[in-house]
Amino acid sequence: MTVLIAGAGIGGLTAALSLHATGADVLVVESAREMRPLGVGINLLPHAVRELTELGLGEDLAALGVATAEHVYSDRFGNEIFSEPRGTAQGYRWPQYSIHRGELQMLLLAAVRERLGADAVRSGTRLVGFDESGEAGTVRAHLLDRATGIVGETAADALIGADGLHSAVRARLHPDGGPLLWSGIRMWRGTAEAEPFLTGRSMAIVRDGDVELVAYPIGGGRINWVCGVRVSEPQPLAEDAGWNRRGLLADVMPYCQDWQLGWLDVPALLAGSGEILEYPMVDREPLPVWGRGRVTLLGDAAHPMYPVGANGGSQAIVDARVLAHELARADDVPTGLAQYENARRDATAAVVRANRDMSLAGGRTMRELARITDAYRSATGSDMQALNTRASLTPC
Repeated sequence: MTVLIAGAGIGGLTAALSLHATGADVLVVESAREMRPLGVGINLLPHAVRELTELGLGEDLAALGVATAEHVYSDRFGNEIFSEPRGTAQGYRWPQYSIHRGELQMLLLAAVRERLGADAVRSGTRLVGFDESGEAGTVRAHLLDRATGIVGETAADALIGADGLHSAVRARLHPDGGPLLWSGIRMWRGTAEAEPFLTGRSMAIVRDGDVELVAYPIGGGRINWVCGVRVSEPQPLAEDAGWNRRGLLADVMPYCQDWQLGWLDVPALLAGSGEILEYPMVDREPLPVWGRGRVTLLGDAAHPMYPVGANGGSQAIVDARVLAHELARADDVPTGLAQYENARRDATAAVVRANRDMSLAGGRTMRELARITDAYRSATGSDMQALNTRASLTPC
C-alpha cells in the first residue's frame, strides 16, 4: 500500500511512522521549503504519550520535555483556587509532557527519515489538487514544486490531508465547509528563559476576569506562556484575519503588569520573551464526514479546536495511530479510511465541544472547576482507567 501524506506537522509525521510500522510505503510532502524547530510550547497528554512511546520514542520524549506533575489554578495574587495531579502522579501509566513544539516536530522528522529513508519527506512541495479519475484504485495528487513552479503528479493508494488549519485537502473535499469560528479571545504566546516555579513541574493557570495566563516549563531552562483575553463575542472569522502574526509586548503587558503571584514574576516572564506570537482562538464546526473514497483528513485539517484543553496535538497523534491501525486490518483502502473516520469523527467532535465549554470556565469555584475537569476527561477519551486498560494500536 502506498500512502501520500500532505503536511509534515506532528500528526502527519506520526502517521508516517505508524503506517510504516504496518508495512505501508509512505511519502510526506510539506509546503515549507525548510523544516526548522519553530513555535512555542505544546502539551502531550498521556493518551498521546502512550502512542509515541509505542512507536519507540519514549526515552526521547523524556529527554526533551518536562513531565508535568500538576495543574495549579490561582488568582492574580497567587492564591490557589484548585489543583490536580497530572500524568503518572494522577495514576496514568504514561506521563504528560510539556515540550517545545518545534523540537517535538524535529524528533518525529528525524525518526521518519531514519526509518523510512532520507527522501520520505519532500519539503518545498505543496499539494494543490487531487483526483481519483486516474487508473483504477489510486488517487492522483497534483504537487507544486515551489522552487521551480512545476506541477507534477503522484499516484498513491491513499491520500491523507494532515495540512493543518488552512488545509488544501479539506478545501477541496469541503468547499462549503464553513468559516473559522472565533471564540472572541485573542491569544499571545511566547517563551522565556526563567526558573521553574512551585514544584518545578507545575503548570499554572491564572485567571482574573476576562484574562487567563497559562505558564509551564518546557525544558532547557525555558518557560512557555499563553495569555488569552476575551475581547469580543464569538463570531465567524475571515481566513486571513490576523492569524499567527508577530505580537507586541506593549499589547499584552497591560493585562498582566500588576499581577503579584509571588512564585512567578509574570511581567518579567513576558518582558523576557524573544518572539511573541498573536492569534485568535478559533475552531470550526465538526464535519459530518471527513473524506471520501481514498482521501481523508487528520488533525487540525479534520477537527481544529480551541487549545484550552491542551489536546490538539494529542488528538492528531491518536488520529495517526488509529488511521494506521484501521488501514492495516481492512480489506481495502476505502473501507479502512471509513473505519478510521467512524472511530475518530464523533470522538474528536466531542473534544471540540468540550474545549468550547472549558473556554467559558473562568470565574468558577473550586468544586465547579473539579467537576469541569472530570467531565472534560470523560468527554475527550482521556479517562485514566480506559486508557490504562485498552489494547494497543501497535500491529502484532
